Amino acid sequence: MNEPLVRAWPAPAKLNLFLHILGRRADGYHELQTCFQFVNLCDELDIEVRADGAIRRVAGDYAVSEEADLCVRAARALQSAAACPLGADIGVLKRIPMGGGLGGGSSDAATCLVALNHLWELQWPVGKLAALGLTLGADVPVFVHGRAAWAEGVGERLTPLYPPLAPPEDNYLILKPNVSVATADVFQDPELTRNSPPITIHGFLASGGRNDCLGVVRRRYPEVARALDWLSAFGSARLTGTGACVFLACGTMERAVEIARSVPPQFDVFLARGLNDSPLLERLAAG
Repeated sequence: MNEPLVRAWPAPAKLNLFLHILGRRADGYHELQTCFQFVNLCDELDIEVRADGAIRRVAGDYAVSEEADLCVRAARALQSAAACPLGADIGVLKRIPMGGGLGGGSSDAATCLVALNHLWELQWPVGKLAALGLTLGADVPVFVHGRAAWAEGVGERLTPLYPPLAPPEDNYLILKPNVSVATADVFQDPELTRNSPPITIHGFLASGGRNDCLGVVRRRYPEVARALDWLSAFGSARLTGTGACVFLACGTMERAVEIARSVPPQFDVFLARGLNDSPLLERLAAG
């Protein structure tokens, strides 16, 4: 008999508050430094445990094949690594735009790992779960750990940030131009800056950092450049990851709402609050 349906496992979006590229490794990946913070814009996963071992996608983004779906891949990877006889029906309600640099696919995969570890009663420690998540994508471990973090390496070496080093949980206005950015193309672009000197957490807090992908993304994606130019009229607009989303820290939600009223129709707009603890941790604690 199937376990009862467990609903609303949140998968939050993230912002890269800065992104420095330090160099290219021999394996083709890039050494970077960044600061991850979650926001309360979330996908939601519904998961029903199956006794027959089957892993099925029952709802989600059907533009992505089931075999390529990161949630399905995460479930199958955990099932195989844990030699678990149970399966799952997985449904995803998408709210995080794809191709926006907000980490929706990685967050969905991480939530799937955390939820199934709980529902299948595997009792894997979070470090082991994050290591499995890294095989699915460089951003998956930060979502598994569920704490705002300073990240190095390819993004997998994480230092959780607690006060006084934690970033402020600001109110953000996020714009999504009608374009998706191909991250691999940005990192392969010959004009990408790859020689930023390393900085410390204190250095980032003092300077705010920058996004080394910005110049390449502006050149390759005029829609992103237009979004940045429009939002920069209201403050220091930034690119998250390789984009396409750009964001502005607004201080108060009232100011974010005021700016949102004038957003041009060619941009999707999201209002979100920064979170240093992922809502997935609260959901996990609720059992």
